[in-house]
Amino acid sequence: MGTLVNGTIPAMKCPKNVAMMKATSNGVFDGESPLDFAFPLVILQICLVVAVTRSLAFLLRPMRQPRVVAEIIGGILLGPSALGRITSYKNSIFPARSLTVLDTLANLGLLLFLFLVGLEIDLTSLRRTGKKAISIAAAGMLLPFGMGIVTSFAFPEASSSGDNSKVLPFIIFMGVALSITAFGVLARILAELKLLTTDLGRISMSAAAINDVAAWVLLALAVSLSGDRNSPLVPLWVLLSGIAFVIACFLIVPRIFKFIARRCPEGEPIGEMYVCVALCSVLIAGFATDAIGIHAIFGAFVMGVLFPKGHFADAIVEKIEDLVMGLLLPLYFVMSGLKTDITTIQGVKSWGRLALVIVTACFGKIVGTVSVALLCKVGFRESVVLGVLMNTKGLVELIVLNIGKDRKVLSDQTFAIMVLMAIFTTFITTPIVLGLYKPSETTQTHSSGSYKNRKYRRKIENDEEGEKTQQLKVLVCLQSSKDIDPMMKIIEATRGSNETKERFCVYVMHLTQLSERPSSIRMVQKARRNGVPFWNKKRDNSSAVTVAFEASSKLSSVSVRSVTAISPLSTIHEDICSSADSKRATFVILPFHKQWRSLEKEFETVRSEYQGINKRVLENSPCSVGILVDRGLGDNNSSNFSLSVNVLFFGGCDDREALVYGLRMAEHPGVNLTVVVISGLERSRFDILEAQETSIYSVDEQFLAAIKKRANATRFEERTVESTEEVVEIIRKFCECDLLLVGRSSKGTMVSRLTVMKIECPKLGSVGNLIVSNEISTSVSVLVVQQYTGKIPSVVGSVTVPVVETP
Repeated sequence: MGTLVNGTIPAMKCPKNVAMMKATSNGVFDGESPLDFAFPLVILQICLVVAVTRSLAFLLRPMRQPRVVAEIIGGILLGPSALGRITSYKNSIFPARSLTVLDTLANLGLLLFLFLVGLEIDLTSLRRTGKKAISIAAAGMLLPFGMGIVTSFAFPEASSSGDNSKVLPFIIFMGVALSITAFGVLARILAELKLLTTDLGRISMSAAAINDVAAWVLLALAVSLSGDRNSPLVPLWVLLSGIAFVIACFLIVPRIFKFIARRCPEGEPIGEMYVCVALCSVLIAGFATDAIGIHAIFGAFVMGVLFPKGHFADAIVEKIEDLVMGLLLPLYFVMSGLKTDITTIQGVKSWGRLALVIVTACFGKIVGTVSVALLCKVGFRESVVLGVLMNTKGLVELIVLNIGKDRKVLSDQTFAIMVLMAIFTTFITTPIVLGLYKPSETTQTHSSGSYKNRKYRRKIENDEEGEKTQQLKVLVCLQSSKDIDPMMKIIEATRGSNETKERFCVYVMHLTQLSERPSSIRMVQKARRNGVPFWNKKRDNSSAVTVAFEASSKLSSVSVRSVTAISPLSTIHEDICSSADSKRATFVILPFHKQWRSLEKEFETVRSEYQGINKRVLENSPCSVGILVDRGLGDNNSSNFSLSVNVLFFGGCDDREALVYGLRMAEHPGVNLTVVVISGLERSRFDILEAQETSIYSVDEQFLAAIKKRANATRFEERTVESTEEVVEIIRKFCECDLLLVGRSSKGTMVSRLTVMKIECPKLGSVGNLIVSNEISTSVSVLVVQQYTGKIPSVVGSVTVPVVETP
C-alpha cells in the first residue's frame, strides 16, 4: 500500500489489485466487521470527532477559550501525534483508505461554511469602513507579511534547489499565514470577554474584516502560483480565469438570485425548489473554481457574498447552519490534526523555527497594530490589547496551511510548526487581554463617586433627604418580539403627563444569546451600523424593536435608545446589571420566562433558561427590578390609551416601591389607579417583635399618610382581613383590571401565612406567585417589584458594559 499523503493514497503508488472499500456491510452476524466498510466507519469517525472536540471544549470553557482551539487540539490528539501512534487504533479507526471519504466530507463542510461566511458579508458596509480601521488593518498585515517573507528563508522549502517552482508560493503562504487574523475566532473571543460591542471591539472587528478580505486575495494568488505546472504561463492563466469568474459572477449571479428572492415573499415559507437551486449554484461555483485550479471554497465564498441579504438568505442559513457547524466543519479541524505530526519537529533547528515563527507572528502583528493605533490617537493600553486581538489565528489560518500542504508547498514539519503557532497565538489571546484590559475600571471613571453612593440610581421611592433624580431612566429587557407590545404599554403609562417635570429616558435592551454560530457572533453589527461589513440575520426582530420604540418616542416625548446585549445565557445577567449601572438606571423591567396563551388560558414555557436570568438579575441588580407577567396587556392597540392599574399594598419596602411606581403611572391621563391596603386585625408575637426591631409598620404608616396627602386623585381602598381565604378573595376581586402591581417580598401577618402555600415561581414572591398560579382564576397582567435596599451584592466592578447604543 502506498504512503499516506495529505490524507489519501497517491494513485500512482496504489496497486491495481487493491479493492476499494464497499459502502455498507451485511452485519456482524454475517461475519463482516463494520469497520471494514466506508459508511459505518465514517459514522464512527464522526461520532468520535464530535465527542472528543465537545469534551475538550467543555474542559477549556473555564479558560474562556473559543471552540476552535478545542477542535484543533482534538484533531492533533486523534492524529499521529498521540492516538495515531497506536497501530491498532490507526488501522481500525482511521485507516488510510478511509481518509479520502472523511476528507471529502470535511471539505464539503468547509465549502458550505465559506458560503455562510459570504452570506454574512455586506459589500456596501465594507466600502463605508472607517479610515482608522483601514489603517490599523493595513499596518497589522503589511508588517507581519514582510516579516513572514523574511522568516520563510529559515525553512528548507525556501532554499530548496530541487523544486524552485515552489519557493515563491511558499514565501507567499508564509507571509499570509503570519499576517492573517481569524475574524470568526476573534468575534467569539470578544463576545466571551464582553468586548464585542465596545469601541475597542468594533475597531478590531472592522480591521479583522478588512484583513480577511486581503488575505483571501493573497491566498488566491498563492494558490494560482502553486501546483505542478508544465508551463510558466499556467499560473497566469489560472489567475486571469479566476478574475474572469469573479467578474462573471458579479454580472450574472445577483440578477438570478434577486429574481428568485422576489418569487419568495417575506413571511411565507421558502419553496424547496429555490433552496435546491441556491445550494446547487454554490456547488457549481465550487466546481468551477476547482476546475480553474484555485480551490472550490473560493467559488462558494463568492456566491455567498453576492447572495441577496434578506429572508431568503435567512431560510438558507437556518436549513444548513446547524449541520455545517455541528458536524461537518469539526471534521476539517480533525483532518488538519490527522495531518499534523508533532514528532516531526526534532532537533534544535526545528524547535528554533517554531520559536522564530511564534515570535515573528506576535511581534509583527502587535507592533504593526500598536504603532498605527497610537497614531490614530488610541490609548496605549487599548492599542496593545488591539494588537493582541489582531494576532488571533483560527479557521482561515488552517485553510491556508491545509491548502499549502495539499499543494505540496509545505512539508510535514513546517505544517506542524505552523499549526502549533496558530494554537499558541489563539490560546494566549484571552489571558493576555484579561490581564491588560479591565473594562470595568473604565466604567467606574465616568463619574465621581462609586455607584453605592448614588441612592437615586437604585430606587424610585424618595427618601427623607428628598433625593430625586432629574431624569427617570428605565432599562427594559426584551427576549422576543412578543415582549414589545406589553413593554410599550408599560412605558407609555410610566411616562406620566406632559406637565411632568421629570424627564423620562428608556433603554430598550434586546437580549441575544451567544452561540457558536457565525451569524450569532456577528448579529450585533447591524444594530451599530458603523461600517463593519457584516450583516445581522436576526435584523427583523431587532428592527421591529427599534421601530416600535422610536415611534413611541416621537408620539409621547420619551427618550428611547436601543441597546443590544450578546452573551451566553449563563452570564447575560451581568450585561443587564452592568448596563443599568453605566446608564444610571433607576428601574429594570424584565419579561416573565413564560408566555401567555390567551386561547388556552395558560402559560407556556418557551425558554426555561430565562428563569435563571431573572433570578440572577434579582440577586445582583444595582437598582430596583420589576418582572412583568404579561397576560394580554398589549393586545388592546386602540388609538386612545387607557389602563386600569391596581396596587396591592401589604407592607414592606417592595410594596412601597410598587406603590410609588403606580403613582408615577397615575400621572398619565389615561391611567386609572387604585391602591388597596390590606392588613390583619391582630399581630402575632413574632410580628410585634419584628416591629420593635425594625419599626416596619410605623414606616409603612408614615409612608401611606404622606402618599394620601400628595395623591388626592388616587383612589384608596383599605381592607382588614382575618384569614388567608379573605386575602385570596380580595385579591381575586381587585384582579379585575388591566395591570396589577405587587411587591415581591410583601410584609405582614397575612402574607406570612400565604408563604405556607406552594410557590412555583419564587422570584415572583408570595403574592405574585398566588396571582399567577391556578388558585386565582384571572388573566390580569402583573408587575412584581423588588426595591433595591443596598443589601444586594452588586456585580459592578467585575464586568463590563457590552451594549450597543443607538441614539
